[in-house]
Amino acid sequence: MPETILLIEDEDDVADLVRYHLKKAKFRVIQAMDGAEGLEMVRQERPDAIVLDVMLPKMNGFEVAKKLKSDLTTESIPILILSAKGESESRIKGLELGAEDYLPKPFSPRELILRIKTLIRRSSVVPIDEKVTAGPFVLDRNALKMTLDGKRLDLTSTEFKLISLLLGKLGSIQSREDLLQQVWGYSGNIDTRTVDTHMRRLREKLGDHSHYLETVRGEGYRFILSSGNS
Repeated sequence: MPETILLIEDEDDVADLVRYHLKKAKFRVIQAMDGAEGLEMVRQERPDAIVLDVMLPKMNGFEVAKKLKSDLTTESIPILILSAKGESESRIKGLELGAEDYLPKPFSPRELILRIKTLIRRSSVVPIDEKVTAGPFVLDRNALKMTLDGKRLDLTSTEFKLISLLLGKLGSIQSREDLLQQVWGYSGNIDTRTVDTHMRRLREKLGDHSHYLETVRGEGYRFILSSGNS
């Protein structure tokens, strides 16, 4: 059975282009014309991934992403934001709200398909039945959760994958390119600022424990067990 992609897009020309290439890639495509309809279709259809425009009637794409990522029943569905707003702040806002990817218009249909396939592949990976304890952190890969001093951290699926990888390679430096490939599934000339955005968001959630995520200038990031600040 083909994977289902929900396209939330109100511009006919863009929607026609996206639908054509998704169907050509053997996806089942359903479409919503506004944010409110999109939310309803997510709950009815349970798509494998969502292609979400930002400028939508009734409810913009950022609001849609926020609602989906704050709901335990829909937070694991990967979202690719597709928007004419290519500015850095708009892209960062989408990622901070939990969207897994961002592709500005105009876009390459081939890249769109590649990114969607990558998102679906990553979201379908069965978690390892394993618990890891490191200082005040307890990572449960099977339950897809992490606790800090006994309290569960509110992490998006991408943030969980990122910190899980870093913790699993304790003390080892991971370059931005390596993280993009291992967490996002990308290789080649991809904007590494995506990693920096998620790392900043992770540090905010760790609060006083953010020093465990160390930036190694010019090289990348690593998870360390020390009391010093980075």
